[in-house]
Amino acid sequence: MSGGDKQPLLQVKNLRKLFPIRKGLLRRKIGLVRAVDDVSFHVEEGEALSLVGESGCGKTTTARCVLRAIKPTSGEILFRTEEDTVIDVSGLSRRELRPLRSQMQMIFQDPVSSLNPRMTLFDIIGEPLQVNGMRDRQQRIDRVEELLRLVGLPPEYLQRFPHAFSGGQRQRIGIARALALNPRLVVADEPVSALDVSVQAQILNLMLELQQQFGLTYLFVAHDLSVVKHFSDRVAVMYVGQIVEMAPSETLFNAPGHPYTEALLSAVPQPDPRLRSRRAALQGDVADPANPPSGCYFHPRCRYAVDICRVEPPKLEELDKDHFVSCHRAHELTLEGVMVGTRAERQPIAGAVSQVSSKA
Repeated sequence: MSGGDKQPLLQVKNLRKLFPIRKGLLRRKIGLVRAVDDVSFHVEEGEALSLVGESGCGKTTTARCVLRAIKPTSGEILFRTEEDTVIDVSGLSRRELRPLRSQMQMIFQDPVSSLNPRMTLFDIIGEPLQVNGMRDRQQRIDRVEELLRLVGLPPEYLQRFPHAFSGGQRQRIGIARALALNPRLVVADEPVSALDVSVQAQILNLMLELQQQFGLTYLFVAHDLSVVKHFSDRVAVMYVGQIVEMAPSETLFNAPGHPYTEALLSAVPQPDPRLRSRRAALQGDVADPANPPSGCYFHPRCRYAVDICRVEPPKLEELDKDHFVSCHRAHELTLEGVMVGTRAERQPIAGAVSQVSSKA
């Protein structure tokens, strides 16, 4: 974590991303999709913040805006560079962004489509090194071999192509590529959702070990809360483009403050079959971001909704220390969570990373 009065590594303020809806032969704009609607959060250096929510809630769009893979409509994305200067990357041109690319990297969701099938491991992992000035081939070979060892792959795989590897191994290659330039911020867009459950645990343990070894900062996008509770220092819950709750991981899981968070937590599998009756199943569908309901966007699905929820949008306010909730009834509701300890108290998800087979 950053100390003293040091600014967060990443600070997002009032971020919005609107996509136009076009129709007809002339492609006239008839509406807007509010993919990200006034989102604010920060990420301290060395921590893991998770963005969670149902599909279509805007978490991936938020992550891509942070990396400037897509340009936000409005808002600020303040990034603290290696020189300790704070830069708003939201309005930078492609040319101005290029020096920052090495400090902000991404691990993609699909380990198959994110790797060029016509390139060897040396070309895939070594390309960012070459683009950023490492012209000497032997230096690149040495660096790629070092990265392969870090992610649990033998250096002898250097000249192999992606089709020769399993899904878990391909994701290890993607992680090695993301770490090639020693980034300060790593955005992981559902990096384990396409993998088998046993392999998911191995990849998450690897990412945690790398975080401890290199002091990495993660912005982790996920929809599986059983994964998030083992990985995150803090969690931000998104619904229809807005953050509805943000809190330290143990606080959010033990004492959620928003009904939507309670419903998500109730869907996390529990080892005790007697807990099934406590599930707070969500009714209806996710609100349409092109035509959201009045008031609180969640009120049509909320069993605690009252009249004010239908007419007045709630504000994200601090419920307790570092625990922010966007709900009119947050101070009067006592919602049910799932008991977890702090991340430091939890065991690796599937044993130590050093014992994980590189075949996965």
